[in-house]
Amino acid sequence: MGRASVLAVDAGNSKTDVAVIGADGSVLGTARGGGFQPPVVGIEAAVDALAVTVAEAASAAGLPERDLVGHVSACLANADLPVEERELAEAVQARGWGRTTEVRNDTFAILRAGLPTGAEPRGVAVVCGAGINCVGMLPDGRTARFPAIGRISGDWGGGSGLAEEALWFAARAEDGRGEPTELVRTLPGHFGLGSMYELIEALHRGHIPFARRHELTPVLFATSAAGDAVARSVVDRLAEEVVVLAAVALGKLGLLDEEVPVLLGGSVLAARHPQLDARIAELLAARAPKAVIGVVTAPPVLGAALLGLDQVGASAEAHARLGAHYA
Repeated sequence: MGRASVLAVDAGNSKTDVAVIGADGSVLGTARGGGFQPPVVGIEAAVDALAVTVAEAASAAGLPERDLVGHVSACLANADLPVEERELAEAVQARGWGRTTEVRNDTFAILRAGLPTGAEPRGVAVVCGAGINCVGMLPDGRTARFPAIGRISGDWGGGSGLAEEALWFAARAEDGRGEPTELVRTLPGHFGLGSMYELIEALHRGHIPFARRHELTPVLFATSAAGDAVARSVVDRLAEEVVVLAAVALGKLGLLDEEVPVLLGGSVLAARHPQLDARIAELLAARAPKAVIGVVTAPPVLGAALLGLDQVGASAEAHARLGAHYA
């Protein structure tokens, strides 16, 4: 195994980061690849694509790809259910990168990355990027989690959900079914269009690609900051959803009345929108008065690597060296 101890993988829908970590916490090699989407391409094809990035990281470390490390710590998007984690762990283990493999949902990487490098893995994280998810963990291995696969599992929020909600309110405002809102002007205006009808037509007919809907989330927040009541109501609803996820996870772990970190991550929450931040703080103080809110800015691959060092029983010095690399 040489100097390598952990292969850390943070694989999201749009990009994948891989790092080879030495036993002393040093970063021996890194690589970045494309998104990880087993539901779209299948497990084997997704792991095939991951293998390309792993090979690049191994090459950067000057090490062979097989038997690269002792332990593989992979935090993967679309590993939403325990059965999916098991299936993906089997597929990754079969590649022979390490003696042991642990696959977790990628939200666990955000949680671990947001904790002090030498701290025990104890806390809750809520991530709001394209979608929304929440996990919690305790040092004894117990976790709290949600399926987080969309409306069928009770989810609301995330950039795509916010954009959809803003479009709904704006469409109804323009044709008279809903209350007035400046979203009628700001949403189509973002694309250089003059009305919601034009925007609806452009989206429906594919003149504006579906993927570009996420651009409307910042427009929603800007409209809210300007005082629009409808936009503000959507932002407040997101704050409520973030807090209810955090509070339920804290409750499952018996942490509601303890001083514990509640970490916020993902592009929407890391943007530090004043209205959203203030409302989250207000609501969480009522549900979990001792909770300490933090915003995660560290790269998630750090969290995957720290989880790996936790698993192999690495020293505090190794944890500190790894954290310093990503500081």
